[in-house]
Amino acid sequence: MSETTRPATSKSRSNRPKPAKASGLVVERVFSTEGVHPYDEVTWEKRDIVQTNWKTGASVFEQRGVEFPDFWSVNASTIVTTKYFRGAVGTDRRESSLKALIDRVVTKYRTTGEQEGYFATPHDAEVFGDELTWMLLHQYFSFNSPVWFNVGTEAPQQISACFILSVDDSMDSILNWYAEEGRIFKGGSGAGVNLSRIRSSKELLTSGGTASGPVSFMRGADASAGTIKSGGATRRAAKMVVLDVDHPDIEEFVETKAREENKIRALRDAGFDMDLDGKDIVSVQYQNANNSVRVTDEFMRAVEDGDEFGLRARLTGDVIQTVDARELFGKISQAAWACADPGLQYDDTINDWHTNPETGRITASNPCSEYMSLDNSSCNLASLNLLKFLSDENTFEIERFVKAVEIIITAMDISVTFGDFPTEAIAETTRNYRQLGIGYANLGALLMATGHGYDSDGGRALAAAITSLMTGAAYRRSAELAGVEGPYNGYARNAEAHQRVMRKHQAANDELRTVNTMDADIQHAATEEWDQVITVGSENGFRNAQASLLAPTGTIGFMMDCDTTGIEPDFSLVKFKKLVGGGSMQIVNLTVPRALAKLGYTEETIEAIVAYIAEHGHVVDAPGLKPEHYEVFDCAMGQRAIRPMGHVRMMAAVQPFLSGAISKTVNLPETATVEDIADVYMQGWKLGLKALAVYRDNCKVGQPLSTGKKEQKTEKVVEPQVKIEYRPIRKRLPKKRPSYTTSFTVGGAEGYMTTGSYPDDGLGEIFLKLGKQGSTLSGVMDAFSIAVSIGLQYGVPLTTFVQKFTNLKFEPAGMTDDSDIRMAQSIMDYIFRRLALDYLSFDDRADLGIYTAAERTRYLDTGSYEPETPEIEPIEEVKETPSVQPTTSLKETQQVTPAVAELIVAESARPATHDARTSAELMEELTGTSVDAPLCLTCGTKMRPSGSCYVCEGCGSTSGCS
Repeated sequence: MSETTRPATSKSRSNRPKPAKASGLVVERVFSTEGVHPYDEVTWEKRDIVQTNWKTGASVFEQRGVEFPDFWSVNASTIVTTKYFRGAVGTDRRESSLKALIDRVVTKYRTTGEQEGYFATPHDAEVFGDELTWMLLHQYFSFNSPVWFNVGTEAPQQISACFILSVDDSMDSILNWYAEEGRIFKGGSGAGVNLSRIRSSKELLTSGGTASGPVSFMRGADASAGTIKSGGATRRAAKMVVLDVDHPDIEEFVETKAREENKIRALRDAGFDMDLDGKDIVSVQYQNANNSVRVTDEFMRAVEDGDEFGLRARLTGDVIQTVDARELFGKISQAAWACADPGLQYDDTINDWHTNPETGRITASNPCSEYMSLDNSSCNLASLNLLKFLSDENTFEIERFVKAVEIIITAMDISVTFGDFPTEAIAETTRNYRQLGIGYANLGALLMATGHGYDSDGGRALAAAITSLMTGAAYRRSAELAGVEGPYNGYARNAEAHQRVMRKHQAANDELRTVNTMDADIQHAATEEWDQVITVGSENGFRNAQASLLAPTGTIGFMMDCDTTGIEPDFSLVKFKKLVGGGSMQIVNLTVPRALAKLGYTEETIEAIVAYIAEHGHVVDAPGLKPEHYEVFDCAMGQRAIRPMGHVRMMAAVQPFLSGAISKTVNLPETATVEDIADVYMQGWKLGLKALAVYRDNCKVGQPLSTGKKEQKTEKVVEPQVKIEYRPIRKRLPKKRPSYTTSFTVGGAEGYMTTGSYPDDGLGEIFLKLGKQGSTLSGVMDAFSIAVSIGLQYGVPLTTFVQKFTNLKFEPAGMTDDSDIRMAQSIMDYIFRRLALDYLSFDDRADLGIYTAAERTRYLDTGSYEPETPEIEPIEEVKETPSVQPTTSLKETQQVTPAVAELIVAESARPATHDARTSAELMEELTGTSVDAPLCLTCGTKMRPSGSCYVCEGCGSTSGCS
């Protein structure tokens, strides 16, 4: 939508002084339809939302008759109902429709924008509201959770999820830190702080005593966070603690959590309950924070060169101790190997991209490390659903993406105007610098759908181009808003630095090397945006000190029905899907058939590959799939899990195009060494990341894991003993299969038998109907049918069942209405004789003495049961091999739309296994390996990684991230 200038007609309601406004925004309608409300364009339906904790059986939540569009998944509607609807459950004040939720939020944004003079006319404000409503309704983006919690309610209008605090070297400041963190935790958000101003335990107090050091004060803050968590919060308190690498207490800080992890192991082995929510875990310290070391270029170069490094007194800056830099770096890596903490934050890189250095340095981050800005500040987040901008023809809709960014940035800036904040210091800094954090989710799904491997040059180029376009459009809109509302209050003193960072972003975009037409077109559009950023920004300044970052998007990612969160790759190819009305299904990701079509495969081959994935959970040796295409389907876990450096390289590709940083943990296998951790940390610095965290599978004890992975309790390393275990493999029937129903009468008792068979391989299931529905006999027949069907699918030969169940004698017995079986000794005798006649070969039946009426007649006439002509052998199935070239052109296969892809996936859908309740648990069953993640404290299911924390796809709860 184009922007023109008109005199603004609305007046500001704010009492604070503002520069004269040059214009108001003119908003062109792009997504919504003139004269039609967005709600009237979709079909709505009522649903019952009922949640229980599967472990305890306790009811967690219940609200019936809630209203959602029919295309919203059960998962998304459940999460929105339980997390974001306001009002007491069971009362008239409780929200019961998505309409009410969106209207509550959008109305506040629109009316505030009008009052503050953001729009040229009331009509532009109306269009803005419609566009915002349409995108939220259709899951194109989402605000961060505090917006949904608070905006438009009677509660304080808390809009920010990320906070950075500050602590000085005084007891008053330290105690104030405790209080401020507590208020933020109470509101459901997280905070980070750098403790490096606090004197070390090697320095003296003014009274002559020795200082306690920052690590000692961490105990009090950790206890506070744990107490607030146990006081009824729905998730753990989220906090980040940072210490500079030149602090004299750095070694104590580095080893703090590793020592506690050893304590956890010892207490667990002694019989104490050390699970994440165990009653004894509270005795262990420092478990409520993520710890990070702030390293400098000087230190990292000293590590490379093997030099000594000086630790400095906090008050004077004098070197009071020297350490071997390489040895200290080794201790950092060793601790991270042992317990995943500490992570690293690269100080010089962070501050080199800082738009406000004249105001102060960036010293800390929020708990997930994506928001990095001034002390005592906050950030409002929103994330785009990238897959929504991929057309049915597999082109990225550049213009719609840019227009979406414009609307979202405008809304986010409006929210800073009406937002409330937990402290006056945070409120002042946020209003003066107006930090925003637009980001995205579903990158992994977008890359797969377009035929790009996550760990590939093409995948990284596409991700970088999209990120550059997003941030460029965001800053261009920020410059336009500065022309309407004025630049942020701190811009004047930082104008030169801010413009320098804009030129750095522009230069990074110019240096981006594209691989194909898609990313080249996006990069070209980004180039135009950055040109406007420099031009318009030099004239107007900028409304916002910060524009973009990549958050974990855990709960809001599920709200948008995203397959992948933040910058993460797809978790797995097979997913767990809840169904309307109850129940669940195991399905293959809808992006898989879409990707296969993009790669040029025929519809028949796509169906075969999807069926193979449904059975095995991966693509290795899938029929007809070329090995060179395997990388497109690499995921976070499974047989072809993405390598650790693949994650690091993706982060490095997009980092130059973000104002902030990236919330992501690089996962390493349990077999990873300390040297592997050190290499990841070193490469993160060399590749220009701002922050990096790692996690080695099963390195932590203090969380409940699945029982699929047993703890090794032996003290010494022993040679592994290979145990080969042979198990039957279940061959499930396809979604569509041949079947027919036979009615029968045995001794006057009537019944029906329905059989289903594999297209080429015999009987696979039976269903017996005998007796009235709900009767004991009917129930016994149902159970018997299931048992036989499962046996058949696990490979028990039908001949075995026939041998065991024919000739059984019990009532009812006698005459039948079947010309081939005139007399039966029981129902079972008849059933399995009929199955033998229908599904066994002549030779197999002859061995069992079971013949048709025609064969018995032939024996009387000829003395032989054998047919006069030999039976025609079944034609052997012709199977495609990986060498077979697809016969359908790419142009033809691009007609496989998302709707067709959903039908293809539906063909391979099957009831989820009894034990699995989430995709993580489903992959555990398919692969036989454990997903190293905690169980959800709300519903008891296995969570899955999301950025630097974990999120539950069942109820949307997180392990600490906002």
